[in-house]
Amino acid sequence: MIVVSHVPVVQVNDVSKRFVIRKEKSLKERLLNWGRSQKFKEDFWALRNVSLEIDSGSTIGLIGSNGSGKSTLLKTIGGIIQPTSGTVRRRGRLAALLELGAGFHQDLTGRENVYLNASILGLTKKQTDLYFDDIVDFSGIRDFIDTQVKFYSSGMYVRLAFAVAVHVDPDLLLVDEVLAVGDEAFQRKCLDKIRSFQAEGRTIVLVTHALGQVTDLCDRAVLLSKGGVVYDGAPYVAVRDFRELLEERRQSEEAAHGGTPVPGESARVAEVSVRAEGRDPGEAVQPGDDLIVSVTLENEGEELRGWAVELQIDNVMGQVAYGTGSARLDAQLSPLGRRRTVEFTLTDVNFGSGKYFVNATLVDLDRRHLHELPQAASFEVPHDELSVGAVHSIPRFADLG
Repeated sequence: MIVVSHVPVVQVNDVSKRFVIRKEKSLKERLLNWGRSQKFKEDFWALRNVSLEIDSGSTIGLIGSNGSGKSTLLKTIGGIIQPTSGTVRRRGRLAALLELGAGFHQDLTGRENVYLNASILGLTKKQTDLYFDDIVDFSGIRDFIDTQVKFYSSGMYVRLAFAVAVHVDPDLLLVDEVLAVGDEAFQRKCLDKIRSFQAEGRTIVLVTHALGQVTDLCDRAVLLSKGGVVYDGAPYVAVRDFRELLEERRQSEEAAHGGTPVPGESARVAEVSVRAEGRDPGEAVQPGDDLIVSVTLENEGEELRGWAVELQIDNVMGQVAYGTGSARLDAQLSPLGRRRTVEFTLTDVNFGSGKYFVNATLVDLDRRHLHELPQAASFEVPHDELSVGAVHSIPRFADLG
């Protein structure tokens, strides 16, 4: 059971953070332009008037695109950087995993760095002695604990750093994307440890691009864009809004570039649309619907003989959720003239909650790509309180004891 109190552990009040970007390319240029320095620098506001409170026992996900201010906010909460304006108040013991190898001294061994990190986080040598074996066992790198960390792989760095952070009895744990490093077994171990922290009523602030972790682990999510808070509330709503921001950006980029042609080919995928049968375009796709995907092709050259259309539906992580094609369905297609629209009907679809993207590709009969339109259309499947994952099912439960 996760215990959340209404006592704030962190209070961020109207925080802004400015960085100065210098345009000189060298020290020589900086010295020569000393008197005209204002012309050769500009202000970048990583955070703009951010305010939020984090209650004891809660798990908060900070999400947003690169450059949105997530890591800057996390470092401000952790006291690593000071805000340009505004205040941050924090109570309790803090442990932070903000970047790979932070706090490690390259010329010290893993054992020496455990004691160094633990002392930075507030433990005495006697306390670290008590935790040491547990730290090493959790990290799984006992064979290398007396090796200088400059010889460690990135995975070994994270294993040791995470092991120290979770064994110093923190009230507040800050984690910045480091769970993306390491093998699957260690990632599962880290997630299990985070869940045990939640059950103990500890407070966790997590920065990640793994949106599934946000909806699975967090009871609240904050969406940042251009240094400001866009949404603060239910994780699935924050993830949905973030996906919409990404989709808007993708559409503008796609409009500027328009597909990926193969040199010398005149036929192309011109347009793709997707809808659920019996529903309006853009309306959410419900489990059990028939999904209709229309692909319009154009050809400015001679008639194209021996062609096919392939579909692929990806989730937001880029993983393939479904794929098919006209050749797989033994469709006999006449030569492609100027313009043609083909339609796929996927019956009784049962995609899990989230956003999905439709990719369409024109190929020849040897499956060589003639033209592709990635993420040409998208559809949304509503949030399901009963389950998570890529497949929708109605669960039943029975206690057979």
